[in-house]
Amino acid sequence: MVQLSSFDVVLIVLFFAITLFIGIYVSKQSGKSAAEYFLSGRNMPWWLLGVSMVATTFSTDTPNLVTDIVRTNGVSGNWVWWAFLLTGLLTVFVYAKLWRKSEVNTDIEFYELRYGGAPARFLRGFRAIYLGIIFNILAMSAVTLAAVKIGAIMLGLQPWETVIYAGTITVVFSALGGFKGVVYTDFILFFTAMAGALGAAYYLVGLPEVGGLEALLQHENVVGKLNILPDFSNTEALITLLIIPLAVQWWSSWYPGAEPGGGGYIAQRMLAAKNENHAIGATFFFNIMHYALRPWPWIIVALASLVVFPDIASIHQAFPLVAEDKLGHDLAYSAMLTKLPSGLLGLVLASLVAAYMSTISTHLNWGASYVVNDFYKQQINKNATEKQLVTVGRLATVTLMVCSALLALVLTNALQLFDIILMFGAGTGLIFILRWFWWRINAWSEISAMFVSGIVSILLNFTDLGIYFFGEEGLFPTWAKFPMIVLVTTIVWVAVTFLTQAESKTVLQHFYKKTQPGGPGWQKIVLEARQENIELENTKAGWSVPSGILAMLVGCALIYSIMFATGYIIYGNYLNGLLLIGAALIFALLLMKLWKKIKVTIL
Repeated sequence: MVQLSSFDVVLIVLFFAITLFIGIYVSKQSGKSAAEYFLSGRNMPWWLLGVSMVATTFSTDTPNLVTDIVRTNGVSGNWVWWAFLLTGLLTVFVYAKLWRKSEVNTDIEFYELRYGGAPARFLRGFRAIYLGIIFNILAMSAVTLAAVKIGAIMLGLQPWETVIYAGTITVVFSALGGFKGVVYTDFILFFTAMAGALGAAYYLVGLPEVGGLEALLQHENVVGKLNILPDFSNTEALITLLIIPLAVQWWSSWYPGAEPGGGGYIAQRMLAAKNENHAIGATFFFNIMHYALRPWPWIIVALASLVVFPDIASIHQAFPLVAEDKLGHDLAYSAMLTKLPSGLLGLVLASLVAAYMSTISTHLNWGASYVVNDFYKQQINKNATEKQLVTVGRLATVTLMVCSALLALVLTNALQLFDIILMFGAGTGLIFILRWFWWRINAWSEISAMFVSGIVSILLNFTDLGIYFFGEEGLFPTWAKFPMIVLVTTIVWVAVTFLTQAESKTVLQHFYKKTQPGGPGWQKIVLEARQENIELENTKAGWSVPSGILAMLVGCALIYSIMFATGYIIYGNYLNGLLLIGAALIFALLLMKLWKKIKVTIL
């Protein structure tokens, strides 16, 4: 537990005051209509939306999660989320403009644009509850759990105290300000959060116990954790940490903020953009910041924690008041922050508050948009006024906050929840990629994938069946669990696709005419329409997807080069760092040429 100085308290109080002021300031305009409340009238610039995406994905549980990963599996363990760069850039170069063209209010509304009839209506309503409430509460509870741990370690707060203090401010400005309030505050929250993360990493490496960066990298507890790539001689680690994330996970699994083909709060920001170019610019900016520039301050603190707190027992010894059910490697990050001096401590605490608020506020607004647009308006009150929709949105915001806070009080660690969420979405991702480009996919494809993925995940994670197949003496190795869920889910939804009727000609033609996805997967529909003297294609531009995929690969090479160059320079391996910087420049030039081919301009 630390003792806050008057200066620290002033910094934190000032920060709270600014966010509340923004929420109150924009509340009048945000309350005009549902479109204003959830999408800010679709007039947001790329740079503001990009910063908002980055701020949202930097939550209080993110440094805790990275710390847990580094302490458990080393730096290379981060490939479980680094691999999501592939789907992130696929969204940038292929799907961002399609989302903006669709002009839906939420990505869930997309279901009744792409599919038709009762199955589409069911899918829309069910997913609104399934994602907007259940999954959303799970994600927010992980963030709140991290705040609880930070409050316990640094301030000696009881879990309920942290929940009350942090949650109340966040829910007030989120409910009042709507999407515009969230995005505006995200701009401030991001820079505060990054300043705190960088300041903490710089100071903590210089602690006498750590002895500086050079001593840290040579410490016996750290040397074995530094590799950016997993040990290729350790087959299980290689498969688990690198091969499965890069070969299977990125395209197959649904995860908030990294959905294949875009979705969730990323889609919400693309839909709020001024136009297609701004949607693309926002998502590209987000991926650069999220993967290339942000991970290393957290990694450095995680490595330093191995010196100061080499195991969980040492953390417990230093902080005996922390409940045993909350003990874990993720606590090491906040434990390290207790070493910070006055002033910097206040900034870092404000940054953690910023991280918490930016993520929670986004999830609250995004989840409420599902409840309002895709459930309440469609299933309960189709004639609801704009004022009623905004009121329901605000009530949903408060309810989601309360439920996630209560769940956070019974959770143990964020990594546990990360794995569960990944499992529940395993096998559904391919549908989200293909539904834009293959006419044969229908509502039943998605319904079957969603239920099978969830059921198989429950059976393998919460029953003896999982032990039988993947236990210590199981039929298959542990790493095979995720691919197994993907395989079973994919086989079922592909079979269901061909065993059920395709969507009606009217639905398919309307979807194609509105979004213009192009490609061989729609040729049957386009040719049939021509025979009926219906012209669906309204552009002479060629199909940009092949160039988009190439741009995705080049973009991945660019961002990974920057990320690993930063790591090697930190490690003191300047030759590899410079070589990777050179490679990054080459990839940047190639990407600029591809932009012209794709005929998309960001600025």
